[in-house]
Amino acid sequence: MDVNEQSTHQQSKEQRKVLHRLLSYSKPHKKALLGAFVLLIFGTLGEILGPYLIKVFIDDYLVEQSFPFQPIMWLAIFYVGVLVAKTIIQYFQLFVFHKIALTIIQELRVDVFSKVQKLGLKFFDQTPGGSIVSRVTNDTESIKEFFTDVLSVFVQNIVFLIGIFIAMFLLNVKLALFCLAIIPIIFLIMQAYRKYSSIYFHDLREKLSQLNAKLNESLQGMAIIQVFRQEKRLRKEFVEINEGHYAAGVKNIKLNGLLLRPAIDFIYVCSLILVLSFFGIQSFNSPIEIGVLYAFINYLERFFEPVNQMMMRLSMYQQAIVSATRVFELLDDPETAPTAVGNKQLSIEQGKIEFKNVSFSYDGKRDVLKNISFVANPGETIALVGHTGSGKSSIINLFMRFYTINRGEILIDDQSLKEFQDEELRKKIGLVLQDPFLFAGSVKKNIQLYNPDISDNEIKEAAQFVQADKFIETLPNQYDYELSERGTTFSSGQRQLVAFARTIATNPKILVLDEATANIDSETEGYIQEALAKMRKGRTTIAIAHRLSTIQDADQILVLHQGEITERGTHQELLEKQGLYYKMYVLQNQATDKIEDIVS
Repeated sequence: MDVNEQSTHQQSKEQRKVLHRLLSYSKPHKKALLGAFVLLIFGTLGEILGPYLIKVFIDDYLVEQSFPFQPIMWLAIFYVGVLVAKTIIQYFQLFVFHKIALTIIQELRVDVFSKVQKLGLKFFDQTPGGSIVSRVTNDTESIKEFFTDVLSVFVQNIVFLIGIFIAMFLLNVKLALFCLAIIPIIFLIMQAYRKYSSIYFHDLREKLSQLNAKLNESLQGMAIIQVFRQEKRLRKEFVEINEGHYAAGVKNIKLNGLLLRPAIDFIYVCSLILVLSFFGIQSFNSPIEIGVLYAFINYLERFFEPVNQMMMRLSMYQQAIVSATRVFELLDDPETAPTAVGNKQLSIEQGKIEFKNVSFSYDGKRDVLKNISFVANPGETIALVGHTGSGKSSIINLFMRFYTINRGEILIDDQSLKEFQDEELRKKIGLVLQDPFLFAGSVKKNIQLYNPDISDNEIKEAAQFVQADKFIETLPNQYDYELSERGTTFSSGQRQLVAFARTIATNPKILVLDEATANIDSETEGYIQEALAKMRKGRTTIAIAHRLSTIQDADQILVLHQGEITERGTHQELLEKQGLYYKMYVLQNQATDKIEDIVS
């Protein structure tokens, strides 16, 4: 077996696995599927009876100067009854199939969305947001078409084809055997189409995912794009991806144009010539029944119509298999968010934090943290300072258990971080980011975050605590004021105040501030600093700060450089050392003095 054959064999094997996994979603609906299948058999029987009844009329009753009224009337009534019954049965059969399909897709989409919620931040760091959206929406939509348009049509048409061949054998065994020889040819065409279309559809889906990713990136960064006049560059990149999507689509259209209806229609014409030639040759030796000829040609036409339908659905099938592969890759992704090891129900009571020789690497090659060790006693404030890329945010990410520690250990109240349950960590550790995220909804819901344990009074108390109530009470409807997506109608300072109120409302034991005052104006910063002073009382605090003036009262300041702690001490102790912290402090003060001189 050469390389190409091995690749094709492996591809077919993987597709069968994906198909089997897709079909496994139908197992809970066995009874409904069985009912639909029974209806399908009766509907097929009605479809096959029609031409046979006409054959009976032509051969038995269509006689010159003879019109037996009563038998013909009963035959006509039976024929109409069959048509009506077939229509009703097909309606219910399709309804049941589609209902099952929609239920399955509903379950699959919930599974995919739930999986996305459980994935670790490493996955989101490496995967564009638009690509994830494409898998949850576009790919699951293709899978829906597999159940609604492909599976039901294939099952229906296979049963129908079996019924047609039974009818053909009842009419003429020899001619039916000739027609049976068509099936291997059709099967070969299907195999060829499946082999090549899977390649094109995979490329098509990948390009669509890239289009969504580029569109998502453009929408998220529209302000930067317009400010820095990046429209032409983004348009050029979008056009290149779009052209790739177009090229993949054209290849698929060419394949469809060759192997779908045109090829089947050619085989149909050849089969029709074969049937007519058979009856023509037979007529030289003995008379032929016109009804049998009509029925056979009718069955032949009805045979190729479902074949055409199945061939046309092959493109949907390939799209669904490719989409399902992408969805299952997401469902099987091992990069889930770190969770507790064991079932211990530990509780954070004091808030003591200890890092013991912690080292960490995002890519497994280069350490961004090297032997980090420090202790934050209950109620103390630890400040992290350093240049960009020094490892400050990585310490926060590890402490919040967004990533798994490579080496070393993190302790809370002398217990390993790994052993705390997620609920306890999220309840007792409050996080405020530099760029707070607000959801579409009311101000009240953004502070409460739909936590029923937080009352309206506690929401207002939290807002008053951080002095966010001053601007909230000026809004229309106040706490019921509806925010747009990401809270774009609020200023940076207002969004940050709401984020502070959200954190205070949960009354955390440990406070984590990731440059929480970086995007706040001087007036709002005064409110924040006052609120922070109150928030830190009785709470252990880890704060990342660029403005050194905001952490001068910290119990301990850790200066990081290239992933290592190079200096530690209080503000005054570090200034006396005249090391890296001293240089940073002098540079910031000089910059502030220059700004004040310019303003004055």
